[in-house]
Amino acid sequence: MNQRALVGRSALTALLAVCAAWPVGADQPLASPTATTTVAEAADGLQEVTVTAERLSLIGTASTASQGVVDKDEIELTPAYRPGQVLETVPGLDVTVHSGEGKANQYLMRGYNLDHGTDLAVFVDGMPVNEPTHAHGQGYADVNFMIPELATNISYTKGPYYTDEGDFASVGAVHVNYLETIAGQASLSAGTLDFQRLFTAESTKVRDANLLGALELQHYDGPWSTPGDQGKLNGVLRFSAGDQQQGYSLTVMLYHDTWNAETDQPERALEKGLISTPYGELDTTDAAQAQRASLSGLFHDALGGGQFSANAYLIGNHLTLWNDFTHYLVDPVNGDQEAQHEDRLTVGAASSYARHSQLFGLDLELLLGAQMRYDLNEVSRTPTRDRLPIPTADDPLGFSETDHVRLASDALYAQVLTHWNYWFRTVLGLREDSMHGSDLGTNAGSAGRALFEPKASLIFTPLETTEFYLSAGRGLHSDDLRGVNQARHEGIEGAALIASQTGEEIGMRQQLLERRLAATLALFTLDAQSETTYDPDVGQDTAGPASHRVGYELNVTYAALQWLEFYVSYSGDRARFATPYADGTGHTGYFVPNAPFATGSLNVYLKNLGRWSGALGYRYLSDYPLSSDDKVRGSGYGEWNADLHYAFERGWSAGIGVYNLLNVRANAMEYWYVDRLPGDPAGGVADIHIHPLEPITVRLMITKSF
Repeated sequence: MNQRALVGRSALTALLAVCAAWPVGADQPLASPTATTTVAEAADGLQEVTVTAERLSLIGTASTASQGVVDKDEIELTPAYRPGQVLETVPGLDVTVHSGEGKANQYLMRGYNLDHGTDLAVFVDGMPVNEPTHAHGQGYADVNFMIPELATNISYTKGPYYTDEGDFASVGAVHVNYLETIAGQASLSAGTLDFQRLFTAESTKVRDANLLGALELQHYDGPWSTPGDQGKLNGVLRFSAGDQQQGYSLTVMLYHDTWNAETDQPERALEKGLISTPYGELDTTDAAQAQRASLSGLFHDALGGGQFSANAYLIGNHLTLWNDFTHYLVDPVNGDQEAQHEDRLTVGAASSYARHSQLFGLDLELLLGAQMRYDLNEVSRTPTRDRLPIPTADDPLGFSETDHVRLASDALYAQVLTHWNYWFRTVLGLREDSMHGSDLGTNAGSAGRALFEPKASLIFTPLETTEFYLSAGRGLHSDDLRGVNQARHEGIEGAALIASQTGEEIGMRQQLLERRLAATLALFTLDAQSETTYDPDVGQDTAGPASHRVGYELNVTYAALQWLEFYVSYSGDRARFATPYADGTGHTGYFVPNAPFATGSLNVYLKNLGRWSGALGYRYLSDYPLSSDDKVRGSGYGEWNADLHYAFERGWSAGIGVYNLLNVRANAMEYWYVDRLPGDPAGGVADIHIHPLEPITVRLMITKSF
């Protein structure tokens, strides 16, 4: 460990010791500032924490302008074409796809092309979803196992300012929390493009505990020339008792999915007539299969006048992706299809202890925490043709790789929230992450690093309806161990297992019109030691040069009437590399490919309107550079979606969803890279590769509540 890391660990250890020995005043539990909570004393002398899951109620509890909670009403009403788009309730986050329905989504936020999750940490029911050193992309975050009906709320943070957020969380972190109980129900959906879905769930009392079960079945073909033929099976079984202050839950999840993968296609394939429609494919055998099984537990209890929380998880992931991105560039005989495969076992745990105290007349809220995770991953990359392995004798380039990866990570953190007076409070924290990995396969070697991360927020509340924030901090994302080992073998400096990120933010939160209108404004910068870039030759992410971002984000919520609410979000961003970057197509410049200049959304919610409810939503992604000199650009898009529901008597209800309401012809995602088609020169041709938006789609749903 380097000297800087040793100094960091010493400082953190000292702070932990001070916190543990801190004199205790009025005992009450502490909530992490990344959660939206208020603390009130119950009549029996114990402490009661009430979660307020509304954008309108965050003054006095938030530590920045870039955190919040999305309540269940918004989750249920937001028109979402696929499960991942539920996460678009997080301001400024665009969730799209560039391949089949079962693949991890493409995430874009704050001027970042987050690919499949490189700098967006996602958690479902306390379990981390991101997967480091993944077969397809670093930080791969596949949320297709998530069942939207089970989500009770979504809490989010943005920026590296939060001590309890670690790997992949520097741009943003999203926590999807699950219900303990659910009304018995069965729902059947059917729609155009051969969409069918069955969902059923119910919970029952078992003495003083709750037993919840849920099942989801889905099939979807989509508009593709080769039908997507997605077949998804999803199940959840959950046993819980108590509440968030004194209780526990045990959850089993099982997920299986298969689909044909309609990846991005070169535009000239259309021009040459090799495919007749944007929904066609050059290699119709691209496909995938995924399987996930998990066992997890959450525990909360009062301890020593404070609040103790812990969670543990065991996750098994199996994935095989058959992809053909560059066609005949690498192997002009067999083509460039390859099988990216992994069998992963992840085990981890986290715990935190929160306590209210007093010192010198000041109210303090102390937070201590620890996190650990261990991944065992058998990951491989094999050349295939029509999904079948190519015999070694017929494989002229022999680019097969097989890696046996072991990754261990742990973190300690401590935080002090100090109320200096009624209008000023501070949040000061220290965190240290360490990671070590080894590979016994093709990319043999080991690597490790520790990173010390100070974080601070100053919060000013001059009025009950106005709050200002000054925040700064250091965070991180991990890099693919295989790439780190490759770089060292090739004598390339600067490829570290952990890459640091630093950020600053000035923010404001304002309430108006008797608190029916709430607005936040954040001005931010973010500097990355290494920008993750995409390598189409292998369909994976690699560590790139340093980058710098500056931007702003404006969010407004307006509860116009009891039954009518408006929500609008807009983020403008400027992303640049610190040094000129050659993107592999003959273009060199400072622009970060696929980093959007802006993202935004507008949602109109109808609720409590008698038997009616619904929403109208607009998703916006600006144009974005495709080449590093910005001479080639992606076009972006805007899309309207709508849902409308009506509740009949005796527990029956019906709904209709219309997606891409105006039938916009645009691309969900575009890329710029070199591939080779028949008749092209040996070195290939740089081209724009597109994955179109689905055309207008209608889905009908009928539900019976028991």
